[in-house]
Amino acid sequence: MEIKELRLGNIIIPNNVLMAPLAGYTSYPFRILCSELGAGLCYTEMVNCNALKYKDEAMQKLLFTTPEEKIKAAQLVGSDPRIMEKMARSDYFSEFDIIDINMGCPVPNVFKSGQGSALLGDLKTAASIIKGCKKSGKVVTVKFRVGIKEDAMIAGEFAKMCEDSGADMIAVHGRSRNMMYYGTPYFDQIEQAKSVVRIPVIANGGIFSVADAEKMMDLTGADGVMIARYALENPFIFSELTHKEIKKSKYTIISEQIDLTAKYYDEIFTILYIRRLASYFMKSQKEARQYKTELYQCGNIEELRYIVKKFFYEEREMD
Repeated sequence: MEIKELRLGNIIIPNNVLMAPLAGYTSYPFRILCSELGAGLCYTEMVNCNALKYKDEAMQKLLFTTPEEKIKAAQLVGSDPRIMEKMARSDYFSEFDIIDINMGCPVPNVFKSGQGSALLGDLKTAASIIKGCKKSGKVVTVKFRVGIKEDAMIAGEFAKMCEDSGADMIAVHGRSRNMMYYGTPYFDQIEQAKSVVRIPVIANGGIFSVADAEKMMDLTGADGVMIARYALENPFIFSELTHKEIKKSKYTIISEQIDLTAKYYDEIFTILYIRRLASYFMKSQKEARQYKTELYQCGNIEELRYIVKKFFYEEREMD
């Protein structure tokens, strides 16, 4: 696929291979990792504006960043345009350059509250949210799905609404809300969204290899791709797509992630995060089950380091 810069308002994204926001994973350490490996832009985990309004500490923690993160992008979710606008303009996001609005999350508790993909059924409210967030003066992007059900696809209509409401870029997940995270994406729907807007369109959904990314670009004409779950299993996908030379093993990466996480977060957070990340790194490898069991039984960071060293022994010897 062609690697190129993306211009969003006054911000230039170095390339068009983006990391999707993923709950439980795209904390500050993982965003730094993906950027180092070649991702052009990484978003925070989904931040609930209703919770943030009441100064929820867990939500505030999701917004941790440092000057090391060159372009800062936060993803917000909510259904009340007034609250979304107020939070987007608040000090919580003073350090962020980009605000992404989640209009695609399919999980039941989000959908039932009128947030995420539920907004695909309420274009008026969705438009008001985008317009409100634009009043923050920041670049605003929108991530959405192609429809709630397969028999009611609205990617083109929704994309045009986003552009007309002031969005600077859209990321289109090629599945409906009902499909959750499974099934072949509707490439034609992403192509349709691309055909009706002038702002950059990023294609998302079902990308688990370089070949998948190239196919997505060929079939949709999108301006770039957004990698999601596959980046947890193989974060090198960013260097593979952008042709960035990386001389690090998975062992080195996970060790650096432990160090970086422990530097900025407490021990409990570090253990929980590294357990999840290391489990993905171990996916489909021999003896993974045994080591995953040990991972989930360990009680401190030193034990965590020891288990990682044991599992990635061969890679460690090569470093």
